[in-house]
Order: sequence, then structure tokens, then C-alpha cells
Amino acid sequence: MELSSKKRNIVLSILFFLPVAFIIVMMLSKDNYNPLDVVKENIAELPSNKDNLQIDGHLTVLSFWGKKPLTHSTAAFNLKELIYDRNKGFKTFQVVVMLPPSAKSEAETLLKEIKSYEDLRFWHLLYADENEIRRVFNSLKTEVELTEDLGSDSVYIIDRDMNQRGRLDDRTEKEIEDEAPLYGLFDYDCIDVGELKNKMAAEDMRVLFKEYRDKRKGNFAESDRRRQKGIKQSNE
Repeated sequence: MELSSKKRNIVLSILFFLPVAFIIVMMLSKDNYNPLDVVKENIAELPSNKDNLQIDGHLTVLSFWGKKPLTHSTAAFNLKELIYDRNKGFKTFQVVVMLPPSAKSEAETLLKEIKSYEDLRFWHLLYADENEIRRVFNSLKTEVELTEDLGSDSVYIIDRDMNQRGRLDDRTEKEIEDEAPLYGLFDYDCIDVGELKNKMAAEDMRVLFKEYRDKRKGNFAESDRRRQKGIKQSNE
């Protein structure tokens, strides 16, 4: 009987301390939370347009389809399935695609192809002349270039304060251990499903949404200080 009593006490102790341990782990995880890096400030605003689309005040995924949108169909499908469908319910979230007016017919055809039965009201096509498209694109920090027809398979995350977000250090843990040269992630290749799914969707967009939730709750100050310190050190 004495042995059974001891077993019962051990089980009760475990049941009592497990929730406490879980809460402690969650608190530590919160303390170690780091926001998504600002890789470039003051991104250029969109040109004036009849729909009053703008970057300021919105969480924008910015894309460029160029004069031949159908050549970017794979990138468009991946962007819709892996990014848009997962985030379209977030307040102020939008996808904006910049392209020249001559591409309107082809762009609308592509949009119909990817639409299916989904709600695409937060996915916008913005037609602008070449100078305006290049003005916005050139304000971004990126390692890719627009094609001759003003297109790209890469997309960019712009926050509500018109800052470009990404990773100042995209090295793996192994590369950091081996002291590999520093490199960042400023744009996301929509052809690379792994990058889009595992980095942009599963990590970077999720972290950015958490940042905004923490700001609303007033729990963001310390994390913001850590991020600003990291940016300053990376620029030294």
C-alpha cells in the first residue's frame, strides 16, 4: 500500500508541474522572440491610381509581372497558394502586382486562371508606365533585376511603415558555426517552393504578423530594441 501511495503522489506531482513547465517554456519563448528584420527603409509609394492603392498603412507583398504576365504563371500560382490564401484574412494585408497597361488583357487572363473559387479582393493589379514601375522597384533592396519586359518571379514584403522586410542574416546554423560569409534574404523567389513555403510563409510572414499582434497588446518594446540593435550591428 505504501508503494502505491508513493506512485500516486509521483503521478499527481507530474500532473501538477507539467502545466507550470509549459507556461514557463512559453514565457521564455516569448522573451526570445525576434521581429522580422528591416532590410530597407522608405520604400517608394505606389503611383496615383483610380483604386487608391497604396503601400503606406498596409502589409504588402509586392510583385512585378511585366509585359508578359503569363510567363510568370507558375510564380503567380505559388504566390496565391502559399502566401495569399494563408494570409488574406489578416487586417491590411494585400498583394499588389505592378505591370504596364499593355499587359492588361494577359494579366486579367492569368488572374482568372489562378482565381478558381477563391476570394481575390485583396489581390490588386496596378497598371503604371515603365518609369513608375522602375521607380518603385529601384527603391527596393534586391539582388535580382527586372527583365527587359519589366517582370520578375521574385516578391517583396513591405510593412505598414513602408519598410522592406526580410533577413539580414540568412545563413544556416551550420554556416554560422563554420563562420561562412554573411548574406541576407531580401526578395523571395516564387518559383522556389521551398523558399516560399519554408521561409516566407512558415517563418517570415508569421513572425511579422506576430510582431503586429504584440504591438497591439503593448508587448513589443523589448523585441523592437533587440531588432534595432541587430540592424545597427549589421551596418557597422
